[in-house]
Amino acid sequence: MISYIKGKITYKSESFIIVECHDIGYKITVSTLTLTKLHELEDIKIYTFMNVKEDNISLFGFLTQQEQHLFHKLLSVSGIGPKGAMAFLSEMTPDEIVLAILSEDVKTLSKAQGIGKKTVQRLILELKDKIKIEEIPEQQIVENQTQTIQCNEKWEAMEALASLGYSRSEAMRAVNACYKEGLSVEEILKLSLKKLTKF
Repeated sequence: MISYIKGKITYKSESFIIVECHDIGYKITVSTLTLTKLHELEDIKIYTFMNVKEDNISLFGFLTQQEQHLFHKLLSVSGIGPKGAMAFLSEMTPDEIVLAILSEDVKTLSKAQGIGKKTVQRLILELKDKIKIEEIPEQQIVENQTQTIQCNEKWEAMEALASLGYSRSEAMRAVNACYKEGLSVEEILKLSLKKLTKF
């Protein structure tokens, strides 16, 4: 198993990069979000997952161990392969995926290309308790969820946004982004609606 590769990016396409390490070029499939953060001829340390099949060996890459860890969790769900797991990471950050799973947000998770509603529901069912129990590095959004539940104003504003048709993770992101101590529910709601139109 190759845990990570350190080298220089010599090529970047719409779905993969080539990293040269000790005169060997490794083709590594990466998420769309990861691609936006990379540039050719850039030195990089990229965490990897090696997928071995009878007729193919391929590498999938991640900028952080958190992303790599979550990729493994997604693969543990029946019906989700490496391409499916990468589809989630191409649409959402790891923290957003964790938040959506914990809040059972089918709508947000269904944004992943090629992933059906039944698969999303199965993902939530199989991972919800595992993610709650295990430590996930840098899970600030999950910590923010606990803080939100403890704050009535933020919680009420989030519920109001959800009733307007926004997903829970969208609502929580907006509320956390604009919240300041002392604001009323109405003020939080107004600021959150402005923020949501920019997302």
